[in-house]
Amino acid sequence: MKTVSVLVFFFLFFLMKKSRSKNLTHCVRMFSCGSLDFRFPFFNTTMPSRCGLFKLNCTDHHISEIQLVEEGKWYKVTSVSQAETITITDPRLSQSLETGSCSDLSRFSLPDSPWLEMTTLYKCNNSRRKHGFSYANCKGGGSSLYYSDLTDYSGCSVIKTPESWVISRNKNGFNLNATFSLHINLPRGCSSCHRRGGQCTMIKEKFRCRGGSKEDYQDVKLKLGLGLSAGLTVIIIILVLITVRVKKTRKSDWNTESVEAVVMLKRYSYARVKKMTNSFAHVLGKGGFGTVYKGKLPDGGVDIAVKILKEGKGTGEEFINEVASMSRTSHVNIVSLLGFCYERNKRAIVYEFMPNGSLDKFISENMSTKIEWERLYDIALGVSRGLEYLHNRCVSRIVHFDIKPQNILMDKDLCPKISDFGLAKLCKNKESVMSMLDARGTVGYIAPEVFSNNFGGVSHKSDVYSYGMVILEMIGAKNIENFGSNNSSMGEVMRIFGDQITKEEERIAKKMVLVGLWCIQTNPSDRPPMIKVIEMLEGNLEALQIPSKPLFCLPTATVPETLEDSHGISSCSKP
Repeated sequence: MKTVSVLVFFFLFFLMKKSRSKNLTHCVRMFSCGSLDFRFPFFNTTMPSRCGLFKLNCTDHHISEIQLVEEGKWYKVTSVSQAETITITDPRLSQSLETGSCSDLSRFSLPDSPWLEMTTLYKCNNSRRKHGFSYANCKGGGSSLYYSDLTDYSGCSVIKTPESWVISRNKNGFNLNATFSLHINLPRGCSSCHRRGGQCTMIKEKFRCRGGSKEDYQDVKLKLGLGLSAGLTVIIIILVLITVRVKKTRKSDWNTESVEAVVMLKRYSYARVKKMTNSFAHVLGKGGFGTVYKGKLPDGGVDIAVKILKEGKGTGEEFINEVASMSRTSHVNIVSLLGFCYERNKRAIVYEFMPNGSLDKFISENMSTKIEWERLYDIALGVSRGLEYLHNRCVSRIVHFDIKPQNILMDKDLCPKISDFGLAKLCKNKESVMSMLDARGTVGYIAPEVFSNNFGGVSHKSDVYSYGMVILEMIGAKNIENFGSNNSSMGEVMRIFGDQITKEEERIAKKMVLVGLWCIQTNPSDRPPMIKVIEMLEGNLEALQIPSKPLFCLPTATVPETLEDSHGISSCSKP
């Protein structure tokens, strides 16, 4: 037995090594970096450069470095603070400032990337120019000055810098900071170009999609699926051998009677789950917490979706309690749980099957040429009702923490249903505080307070932020989060939808834009609860006000660690 196990282990290692060397030549739609999930425009060091625009160097516990251009310098990552904002540190400038040797910013110029919002400084030796300035902690012994706005910059060197180095400058006493934020600004169409297997390029300041085809993209997915299926088959063989050896020496920490007494769902054995999915033949999707397969119920042949969970760090009791609470949910906009499997480290959840796939897939395949505004409005309203049910009307309050288009599924009648509760946290009505051990969710949809409690307490308002980002992405307006009543008009925003839009469609678009912008306010207390979001969507457009512009950074002392709004809905603190 021992010899067989060793031989199988080395065989598995060889197959995984072989599969990994092939897969590294392909792009993946989503990957994990530390405890977070990332997707385009980010890619990691195991992928080719065509897979993204910004390369991340990941470790098991955090994101360590980022490369802003191909073969460029590495910068330390401080945080990925919001949808398209990264905060980084230049280690070379940091060391120069600490040693007092900083004398010329030309050595620390950022790479000229068309995907990042930067500003330009000019270092000139001609003292006859007006409005020149210097930095208190980085200046040489000469008379060199910096200028931020010149029409004639002959004889000057050009330096690319973050906008904060100029906007925050207060005469000549301003000190440079080696840590700064950069906003990512991708042109419309870049993400769809990447999904087709193409590369985003800028030619004479105009966006172009170079290469790629739907066939190439499907071929990559097919090869990746075959490789992973082969690896999964070998893993199942190993698990069977281990189970045979240790079955006589251990007892299950939960017997059938105790589990079924807690969870009001049908319990399936792992062997039955395998049979229902035809040995896991049809993969519907993959995520950070497991793989979803299509199957059929043994009694009646009804189509189902079976999620096989990865072995987690939590106890079996935590898994049972979570499934038990979700099994008591019943709402038209939440995917129904039909059963589960629990055999120590083998855990699975059986859901109803959604024939129209995810919202992400539905929008990309059906609304790439023309937006169906009434359909999108109905979807947005349905998702809001599902979230409001989770937050306020369950036996145990549920905060989802991973609301995104991929986790909203569409049934045969295109009714949206919230799914994938792998990151959800339960919060009893009488116990309003909930612990958060680390950041959770998908970059692009995570609320700022989930990254840092400087922005406020983690609560149901974190789901509201994610919902707002989903709404803006649904209507193709995700890049207007800088819009606000202090610097823009509604007319400017509506121009992004073009002139092929009716009056009624324009009212729907305006309402969805305003609701989305209210939901992504930086301060959690400024976001409406989901019951208010439903009222805003169903109410009159004229009653909606334009919200303030969301901030990218808030002073540490201005926001309390735990927030509770006037509606009496609980909040959950992050330690």
